[in-house]
Amino acid sequence: MVTVSARINSTKLSKKDSFVEKKRLESHLMVRILLILAALAAFPAAAQDAGTVAADTGPLRHLTRADEAKAWQAVGRLDLDDSGFCTGTLISDRHVLTAAHCVFSRQTGRTYDPKRIVFRAGLRNGRATASRRARRFIVNDAYHYDDDDKMKRVAADVAIVELEQPIRSAAIVPFEWDDKPIAGQEVMVVSYAAGRENHPSLQDRCNLLDARGDVLVFSCDVTFGASGSPVFVQSDTGPKIASVMSAMAQWKHQPVSLAASLAAPLDQLLAKLTVADPVFRSLTAAADGTRRSIAEQLGRAESPTDVRGGLPQITR
Repeated sequence: MVTVSARINSTKLSKKDSFVEKKRLESHLMVRILLILAALAAFPAAAQDAGTVAADTGPLRHLTRADEAKAWQAVGRLDLDDSGFCTGTLISDRHVLTAAHCVFSRQTGRTYDPKRIVFRAGLRNGRATASRRARRFIVNDAYHYDDDDKMKRVAADVAIVELEQPIRSAAIVPFEWDDKPIAGQEVMVVSYAAGRENHPSLQDRCNLLDARGDVLVFSCDVTFGASGSPVFVQSDTGPKIASVMSAMAQWKHQPVSLAASLAAPLDQLLAKLTVADPVFRSLTAAADGTRRSIAEQLGRAESPTDVRGGLPQITR
């Protein structure tokens, strides 16, 4: 585990702030950020009211039964070279969204061999609905594993893992993504983590407390292994991914979780895929500017309604 001195502060900067004052205020963003690396050692964290927005946090529910886990089959455990794991989510039949630091070895600081990374979709009670090895991964250009600016690291902590073979199953429907949530908005998190590594867990109610650029501060309950977990917002057509979990921290003497906003990082990663992979060259935004899921653009679904229609609406 890497421990970093940091402080999170709600003070906003104005254009009149001097350079020195700006640096002073920025330093307030940095109090004991504990990066969630793909470790297996248990380190439980309780999510509580932690900021200027009142946190309304629901319990962490273990999805051990088939009926409970059915809607979340596209979330899975990302096993890393037999040395740990993260959480990842299918956004197409062969592309897994996760945290960038998950593909780096803590021991060497270098990326893992993609072929030694395995995604286990819908893993529950030790059995996966589908398992695939990685073919390659693409990391956000702005992410640097050894960057001393820890907040900058969190803001860019997004990667896509491409699988060797697609996962094509009626039971596993890739998730769409959405713009980042607004302060106070309720979100949901599905994760695998230490002590619950063989089944997913759902926290169906926690809050976005604050945002620092592309770093989002949540009241959600996370611990080791939850890196890369999808943060969902509810929409008329079902849950959509709004951010990716990166770290846990202390804010105003309370535990919180930090996540990367998807907007800019995901656009950049998809652009790289479009250039590097002929399959993606036909993927374009809808005429009205809205974002469609990759699965829909690849022809696996006729519309967002069809993609999400089978998912239950979660009571919030």
